Amino acid sequence: MAASTTANSELTQEQVSTTLIKPLEQASVFLAAGPRIFDTAGGNTLRIPTMPALVDGDGEPFEHTFTGENELIPEAELATDELVLLPSTMKSIKTITRYSNELARQSIVSLDAAIQARMVADVAGAVDARLLSASGDGVTEPQGMFAWDGTQELTTVGELTLDALLEAQGLALTANVDISALRVFVRPSEYMQLRKLKDGDGRYLLQPDATAAGGYTALGMPIAVSSCIPNGRAAVADVSQIAVARDVMPSVKVLTERYADYDQQAIRVVSRFDAKPMQPAAVVTLSGITEPA
Repeated sequence: MAASTTANSELTQEQVSTTLIKPLEQASVFLAAGPRIFDTAGGNTLRIPTMPALVDGDGEPFEHTFTGENELIPEAELATDELVLLPSTMKSIKTITRYSNELARQSIVSLDAAIQARMVADVAGAVDARLLSASGDGVTEPQGMFAWDGTQELTTVGELTLDALLEAQGLALTANVDISALRVFVRPSEYMQLRKLKDGDGRYLLQPDATAAGGYTALGMPIAVSSCIPNGRAAVADVSQIAVARDVMPSVKVLTERYADYDQQAIRVVSRFDAKPMQPAAVVTLSGITEPA
């Protein structure tokens, strides 16, 4: 019987592709939505002055009244405050990966570049997962959008419809928010739920945004889709009223000496950030969203 490649596979040449398969990566939906990003110098705490309202002598909200001739003009006092981001207690996202020099030399792909790309993508994903979450204390870890204090909320929404988004838009209007700057944040399942809505003639209600590739709008508001949003939650927000303090973007450092005793190299990726609303009323969160019956 003649020898074959099946019986002697270890003697045959094999072709190994240099293409490295990676998971599908999600770009930062939160940062792409357009919040105001402040790059801090050296990771210093960022303080943004705010002016909540005028108050009277008793510290109560000042009421403007009509004043007649020769009457005493009421005096208003200025009440100021500040929004604090990136306190010194705020932790960073850090990760480090070691690999041997033999593996780096013998790898059929550019191993250091592949590891860097993978680590940066993962850290960026962790940033997005936190900023669109309902967790964080704002002291040692950043708070997510659904954990911010002072935001408006619609509860027990049920099925997500355009009526629910219209109600959220109405809450934003009562807070004097510029509705032209509003953006909708939904999970993929809720996005598809909205996409299936039709009018009486069977035409889809959501129309594509001609100014954005693959983008859709709901009631004139661009839609941001992310699986990082908690289940049963959505938000309508004026992202221009959200501040992101950034110490460093996901930054890469190749360590060639730290593990020299083991003939190894390492790659370290670090990111530090914080986010809070400058006007909490400009963020309307929706909860209690259910799947269609």
